[in-house]
Amino acid sequence: MTELSTDRRFHNLTREQIYTLDQVLTEVIPIHGRGNFPTLEVKPKDIIHAVRNMLTEKQIKVRDVRLNGSTASHVLVKENGTSYKDLDIIFGVEISKQEDFQIIKEVVLGCLMDFLPQRVNKDKITPLTMKEAYVQKMVKVFTEHDRWSLISLSNNSGKNVELKFVNSLRRQFEFSVDSFQIILDSILESYLESPINTPQDKLVAESMYGDFEQAMDHLRYRLIATRNPEEIRGGGLLKYSNLLVRDFKPASETEIKTLERYMCSRFFIDFPDVNEQQRKIESYLRNHFIGEEKSKYDYLMTLRRVVNESTVCLMGHERRQTLNMITILALKVLGEQNIIPNTTNVTCYYQPAPYMTDHNFSNYYISHSQPPLIYHPYPLHLHIETGLV
Repeated sequence: MTELSTDRRFHNLTREQIYTLDQVLTEVIPIHGRGNFPTLEVKPKDIIHAVRNMLTEKQIKVRDVRLNGSTASHVLVKENGTSYKDLDIIFGVEISKQEDFQIIKEVVLGCLMDFLPQRVNKDKITPLTMKEAYVQKMVKVFTEHDRWSLISLSNNSGKNVELKFVNSLRRQFEFSVDSFQIILDSILESYLESPINTPQDKLVAESMYGDFEQAMDHLRYRLIATRNPEEIRGGGLLKYSNLLVRDFKPASETEIKTLERYMCSRFFIDFPDVNEQQRKIESYLRNHFIGEEKSKYDYLMTLRRVVNESTVCLMGHERRQTLNMITILALKVLGEQNIIPNTTNVTCYYQPAPYMTDHNFSNYYISHSQPPLIYHPYPLHLHIETGLV
């Protein structure tokens, strides 16, 4: 423990941080079932114990268990106003062959079955049934350098329980503020020994960014910093725009434009087709703005600005297609919010570009009290009438 705590990557949790971590791990989180399936009432510590024990029984070695992402950031710094949604749990495991993924999936679904209410007859419920009822998404990656899987459990308020099983993963963070991982093994053991009292063990957090205190300063003061964004799938572009909307500022104004160009380039490498881009952005909105629908428009216009100012890798018509697609998504968001004009009328009529396949866009009309798109530099498929003199 002493060796770890002297390394600049690591930090010993304070008593207050341990108390917050205990609250997170012992809070009951509902996992919502589809259709007639009942809601599962689950404490994170209980499902972690169940999955870890079953993996060991199935000869899948578990190196450690960690709390990751925004929840770990919340434990470390609460006073800066940031919140967390997904509960990200990382199981460090040994995955030597493709078949291990199937074992992991069966373990998670089997453990979920144990959380069904006692009144439920489990005799005819299969793992496939549990997957259809309670799993939001499943991902598995098996390459030379990256070997991991993800099982995300559904929560209607966006607080999904995300169980990630990692043998190897080259890039474990996007930005310094989401680079924290809290090693949970000692607190999990303390629950088994004394489940009533708040654990008093020494607990360690690690910053995958590298310098723990520097990353903590970024989190405290809402600063944006990363390195090599071209290594991140999608370049971190969508998360970067989200941080900007949440009043985070670049840690270095001199470097940020270069980083933005790398983010945009990697995003368009990974999602070269405008329809792929649209699906990715819509998926991000669904997963990260539950209960925050009013922020979607600001997010999309922030994303549009970054793409407009920092994209250097696209031909002119491709760039215009992407900008128009984001613009139309922003208009659709305003329409879904049923914005009612109150002062200056700005009426936007448009016919969607031919690559837009969503019939909901057709003959779309929207009125808004502010002129959000007056500065649109490429008014293709868009006509704006304003009452401004």
